[in-house]
Amino acid sequence: MLKVLPSTDTRVVKLSDAAELNPRLGEKPTLDAKVSFVPMAAVSSETGAVVSEEIRPYGEVAKGYTAFENGDVLVAKITPCFENNKIAQANLSLPIGFGSTEFHVVRARQGEADPRYLHHFLRQDHVRSDGERKMTGSAGQRRVPEHFLADLDILLPPLPEQKRIAAILDQADALRAKRREALAKLDEMAQAIFVEMFVSNASKSEAWPRRGVGSVALAMRTGPFGSQLLHSEFVDEGVAVLGIDNAVSNQFAWGERRFITERKYRELSRYRVFPNDVIVTIMGTCGRVAIVPEDIPLAITTKHLCSITLDKEQCLPEFLHACLLRHPEVLRQLGAAAKGAVMPGLNMGIIKSALIPLPPVPLQAEFVNRTKSLTGMVAQNNDALDMSDELFSSLQHRAFSGEL
Repeated sequence: MLKVLPSTDTRVVKLSDAAELNPRLGEKPTLDAKVSFVPMAAVSSETGAVVSEEIRPYGEVAKGYTAFENGDVLVAKITPCFENNKIAQANLSLPIGFGSTEFHVVRARQGEADPRYLHHFLRQDHVRSDGERKMTGSAGQRRVPEHFLADLDILLPPLPEQKRIAAILDQADALRAKRREALAKLDEMAQAIFVEMFVSNASKSEAWPRRGVGSVALAMRTGPFGSQLLHSEFVDEGVAVLGIDNAVSNQFAWGERRFITERKYRELSRYRVFPNDVIVTIMGTCGRVAIVPEDIPLAITTKHLCSITLDKEQCLPEFLHACLLRHPEVLRQLGAAAKGAVMPGLNMGIIKSALIPLPPVPLQAEFVNRTKSLTGMVAQNNDALDMSDELFSSLQHRAFSGEL
């Protein structure tokens, strides 16, 4: 519920009163005039920014693309881009831009709204979850309709106040960006060590046997499926249930807490996870990998994870974790063109048959020792990023309920 400040200058309005939605292009450029081009892939879900642009002649993009102006807010309307928060302000090098037809364009009305204020408003979790419920169309082609955006209620203080609030949120967001940059640097260091030890030295790596992941595992499992575990069977405490959120950052973390009763666990005990299991996401954001910690309580996995219990006399969990994330040959087998790429259609069968190089266990252990300090720093930075995310969410809520 919006909280209106006791000021006659602060109003609750519809977004369509504060912004133009999908406005037409004004004066058209000449066919050879240069314009910015922004594909959907150039919008970062994490940062809410346009991370790259192409410069093209207007004649190439005049038809079949969405037009916008520098400073407009771009909102991805198609699934899963909208749910993934592909919402960015178009900070362009040129006055006019074009991009995917799957963008809604939100242009702040001059003198009424600040574009940064609108950008932060639209990136709220509740806007995204409400929009997901209001999507129209068939599976895989569902889209957020324009009228959903038009009808959103927004607290609209005077323009200087909007700019003040946007600046505070920008500063808090910058703290999160620094944490992500630090994590990226640590990941680069770990990648360099892995490549040096197991990829670059061709004479050694070619001599190592290749084994399917299934052949170095004592057990692999995923599930339970369908009616075996219903959402209505989750309880407030009991046996933990692990899902995608426990592996989303490629390090194990407790996300949403889900539990089943001990009675239900007895039905599903074959899906139990054990300390040092390697878990891989096979639904949603596929290909994220984490190692189950030593102190894991009694827990099972959902159908969204593949859980691997390894024969440690052949393969250490940390080595498999790195292989599934960093080895170019293994990534290609999993369906990813490069590290960090999307892996559509990943399933337990693909993981089981993926061939990994198998260096001697002492060499795997040397890799673990060399990256141990990095692993600790990654965990610390992930904790700090979680705190920064919580701070930002709190500020965001207060900003748009009249409390900031």
